[in-house]
Formats: sequence, C-alpha cells, structure tokens
Amino acid sequence: MGTLRDLQFALQLKIEELRQRDTLIDELELELDTKDELIRGLQDELDRYRATVSLPGPSEAGAGAEHACQAKMENKQAAKRKTIISEPFTLDPVTLAMVSHRSCDKSQESQRLIQAAFLKNDLLKNLDEGELRAITACMFTTTINQGCYVIQEGTNGAQAYVLEEGRLEVTKDGLKLFTIEPGDVFGELALLYSCTHTFSISAQNDSQLWVIDRKSYQTILMQSGLNSLSHSMELLSSVPFLQSLPQDVIMKLSDLTEQTHYSDGEYIIRQGATGDTFYIISRGQVKVIEKKQGHDEQIVLSQLCDGQWFGEKALWGEDIRTVNVIASGEVTCLVIDRETFKEIIDGLVFDCSNDLQPSQESEPKSDTDPELSFPTLSAFQIVCTLAVGEFGHVDLVQVRGNTERLFAMRVLKKKLIINSGRREHILREGRILMEACCPFIVRLYKTFRDPECLYILTEACLGGDLCSLLKDKGYLDESSTRFYTACVIEALTFLHCRGVCYRDVKPENVVLDQHGYAKLVGSRCLKNVEVGKKTWTFCGTPGYMAPEIILNKGHRVTADFWSLGVFVFELLSGGPPFSNSDMMKILTATIRGIDYIDFPKIISKSATSLIKKLCSPSMHKQIEGYWSNPSERVGSQRNGAKDIQKHKWFDGFNWDGLCKNTLIPPIITKVKHPSDSTTCDHYTEGSVDLDTNWDDF
Repeated sequence: MGTLRDLQFALQLKIEELRQRDTLIDELELELDTKDELIRGLQDELDRYRATVSLPGPSEAGAGAEHACQAKMENKQAAKRKTIISEPFTLDPVTLAMVSHRSCDKSQESQRLIQAAFLKNDLLKNLDEGELRAITACMFTTTINQGCYVIQEGTNGAQAYVLEEGRLEVTKDGLKLFTIEPGDVFGELALLYSCTHTFSISAQNDSQLWVIDRKSYQTILMQSGLNSLSHSMELLSSVPFLQSLPQDVIMKLSDLTEQTHYSDGEYIIRQGATGDTFYIISRGQVKVIEKKQGHDEQIVLSQLCDGQWFGEKALWGEDIRTVNVIASGEVTCLVIDRETFKEIIDGLVFDCSNDLQPSQESEPKSDTDPELSFPTLSAFQIVCTLAVGEFGHVDLVQVRGNTERLFAMRVLKKKLIINSGRREHILREGRILMEACCPFIVRLYKTFRDPECLYILTEACLGGDLCSLLKDKGYLDESSTRFYTACVIEALTFLHCRGVCYRDVKPENVVLDQHGYAKLVGSRCLKNVEVGKKTWTFCGTPGYMAPEIILNKGHRVTADFWSLGVFVFELLSGGPPFSNSDMMKILTATIRGIDYIDFPKIISKSATSLIKKLCSPSMHKQIEGYWSNPSERVGSQRNGAKDIQKHKWFDGFNWDGLCKNTLIPPIITKVKHPSDSTTCDHYTEGSVDLDTNWDDF
C-alpha cells in the first residue's frame, strides 16, 4: 500500500504541475491582450494629442480639455494600489459535504506540528480552536522529490503548506533567500485570493508536506461563521423577552453580543457586586448560589446549562447582584450589556428612508434627459482618452452638436472581463449604479454593447482624484480633509441605506467634479448584502480592508467605516497607517489594529479620536483565537452616519450647505470645454445598440 500511495501522490503532484502550467499560459495570454489594449490606447492618445496641439486657445493655463486629458493620462500611468477581488465563492452543498467528511489520516504528532505551525503564523494564528481542528483534519499530504518545485515564481497560488520532513529552498530571480525548516507554514496568502507567487520554492532533499487548498479553507471558515451566527440567533430567540423582536433586530443583536469564556470554579457573577450585563449559556454549566445574610453557608439554588440564561434584571436597571454564579467546568456565554440592549429597545434598526439628507433624494432617471436620448453609440464623439485600465480604456466624449457637456465612456473588452472571471462583478456594479442617483456618486447613465466591447456612459469628473492631489500636496489640511470626508460619508450613507457595501474606499476612488465636490467612482467591489446577512468575499485594497474581511469572518457595511478611518488618516498624513512592501505584513498589521500605529503629530487629537472610533475595535485575544466586533464602530449603531456627523471633529461643519451644494470646496479645477469638435473621432457605426439587460454580454 505504501508504494501505491507514493504513486498516487506523485500523480497528484504531476496533475497539479500541469494545471499550474495551463494557468500560467492563460495568464500570459491575458497579459498579452491587456498590453495590446494598452498599446492601442496610447497610440490613439498620441494621435489625438498631435491633432489637438495646433488648435487655437490651448495655451491658457489649465483651461483646455485637451490639457486635462493629457494630465489625466500622465497621472494614470503612475502605479496605483491595486484592488483585489477573490473569485466568487458560494457554500454549495457538494463542496460543504466534501470538506466536512474529508479527514486525512494523521498521527497525533503530525496534528500537533500543523497546529503549532499555524499558531506561530501571523495570519493563521487567528483561527479559533474549532476552525483549526477542521482545517487540520482535511489537510492532505504530498511528497516532493529532491530538486522539484513546490511553488514556481510567476504562477498563481491556491494552496498553503506545512513542511513536516525535509528542507526547502526559497529563491527569487535565481537568488537564494532563505530555507524553510520542518514546522514552518508558507503560501498562506493564496488562501485569501489567487495571488501571483513572487518567489520559487524547491526541495533540497525529499520532503513531505501537508497541504490545504483555498476552497476548503474558505468553506470551513464560512461554515464556521454561519454556524456561529445561527447558534447565537437561536440562543437569543429562545429568551422569552427577546422573542417579540423582529428577525433583523435579533440578527443585529447577535452581532453586538460578545462570546466570553470562563474556567472551572470562576465567578461569573458575585453576590453584592454591581453589574449591567446579561448572560446566555452557549456551552457548559453554571451553579447559582445564594449566601443568606448572617449565615456562613451557601445554598445552591439551581444549576443552569446550555441555552439557559441569568442576570436579565441588570438589563432593566437593577445594578446589585443578588446571587453568585460560578462556572462548573469550562463555560462559554453570550454576553450583552445594558447600554447595548437599550439601543435595541429604542430601535437599533432604523428606517434609513426617514433620515436621508436632501442630497439623497431621487433625481430624474437618465432616460428623461434629452441629451441622452440618442439610441446609438455613434451619437457620441470622442474628445480624448482619459485613462487605460485593466479591461480597456476610458474616453472623454460629447454628444454631437453639443460641445458644452462632456461625459466619460468606459470601453471594456468582454474577452478580458470573462477570462479574468470578473463578469459577475462588472454586472453587479452596473445594476447598482444604474439605480444610484446620488450627487456624491459618479452617475452611470447608459450602457451599450457590441460583439467585442461593453460601453458604459458615465458622468465626467475632470478635477482629478484625491490620490493625485495627495501626490501634489503631500498631505491635506484639516479643512480640506473634512470636506472630502463629508462627501464620502454622504455617498456611503446613500449606499448603506440601500443595503450596498462599497468595500473599496480609498483616495484613488474619490474624484472631483467641475465644482470641486468629491464623488465616489464605481467599483467592482460594490455588493448588495441583505439585512442581517454577511458576505465572505476577500475584496478591497490591502491597507484599507477591515480585519473581518482578511480573517474571513464575514462582513457587512460596517467594513466601509474601517476604510473611512484609514482614508482620513491618509489624507491628513500623506500615507496610510498600514503600509509595507510585503503584502502579508500589511494584512497582519491591519489585524493588530489602529491602536498599534503611531499617529503623526500633524493629526489633531479630535481627528485621531474619529479615526480610532472608525477603526474600532482592535483585535482582542481570547481562549478561542481573536475576535473583533465591527458593530462597535462609530456609524454602526442606531443613528448610523449621524453619529459620525456629530463627532467633535465635525463641530461647526455645515452639512446642510454640503447637501445643498452651497459650500465653497477647497479646490476648484478650471477645465474649459473644447470649442472645436471637428477633430473628434466617432465610435464605429454598426450593430451597437442600447444594452438594457446587464446579464446579456
């Protein structure tokens, strides 16, 4: 059997090598297509620039739209922080059954080695005991012969490894970096998303490894999160005085409870002490003991077990505890305090529609605009190319016969979108933005299609993005930062009230319009999340992602408030708090939290307070791993974004003026519309028509 197993492992390794080669070929083909598109865009821009330099009037400082186009083009060539989106993941029954029942034979020694390796790893040490056991159980072993590669530089990863026997050599560009010894874990970044390996790892001698793949890892964590959420809701729903609460409020309450662990003999409640917390037993047993006044002996009143509760009088204002409650063995309780409970009773889940600012009111639909009533793409003239991106380029366009109004046209190649697995993200973004009529979000007006491309007509904001502004100025003053942050808050409030997570707040995604007001651009990270539910996609920009996204704990709109805190920090200081050339160090610093970051003196105390409340809480170590309660962040409570607006950093800020567009912005970019449209190109006539169905590619 030993020989057969060795052959099976060797065959599995060869299959994996072939799969990686096929993946590499696909990646190279995609890269070639992208570079072809880049060359085409640059050539078009060069041709158009040559055609416009001789036009009259471009010498006015900052006045020509052609100059704006050229400046945009130069800015876009600069390296940008990349948004990462893992492939779509659903907890399908087949995968769940496979992972749940897969248990590879391991000795006790091997299990201890795997778990010890995880516990000393900055990312994997955050797994709780149940998750650690489940992942250990489904890891399989493989043997790597001397001289063979485990990982090759430039390939995409989908697995993490723990070395049990042998030695591995890590190299980059042919140069040796270090050696991996037994008990070390590596490749863990591939458990989060399909990352490209920046190094090679080969066996110095015959080596044995334990392997976990991304799909199994994500399945285990997602199932663990869903089970925990379901169990908490079940416990809360079993309490009589909570049963009348709506389901979505119970769901929110489950987020606000903390899971606390007690050892055998530990006092959970002491008679005579003050307290404001209520307990539900999640696991274990407790003894309820009363000591009569003037007597030494204690009377055991009852024993409580799983699903039962105690301390409920504290929620109604009774501070003095009348009994002792002591753990009998290991006990885990769900704990909720009086203040949080009061928020629930007073109406934690509020109706956003009643709290919208005037700026959030619905605007007329785009199809009522006479300027946008043209049925064909050929009605638009191309002024210049604004940017070249991953899937195509963006043109500055105008309607024929009207040089006063400019639009942006995103031209995306369907082949690149489909090959990269981003079809669903593009479609989801379009569906959400077609309904988003908010003055603080870049409008999407119409979409067109042809056999090769998808055309998306949006509002043109030629004032540049905040990332470019930061590069010019180094950092922004408090007044400017407050204004731009307020614009972003208005945009997020609009989205959150409609159940939409943005998940990619950063300076690159905030642009200025002709009046100097800031707007969020569309993003493939946009997603509708139903009330009370979570999403598990690894999505966003490293350094801006909330800890719950990195740790696969499931996230909601509260993740945007963490990103907003990082956004404020970067505008005020010129750089984000979590930054490093090593991706894993960025992620692990984020998990540790904002409390471990030294704030520069340039950031005021009130701004520091807001940032820490937005990026709250830090991770706290408990018996079973780390936990973070995103519902504690400012903006996540009953009053929503109003709590952010009321923070002392915004004292005196005119929110009404912002919504009515009467505030004078910090910067107003002067952009003159082109006066001569004879040099403009047109899109090809033919089979292009209005795309009314986003599912029809």
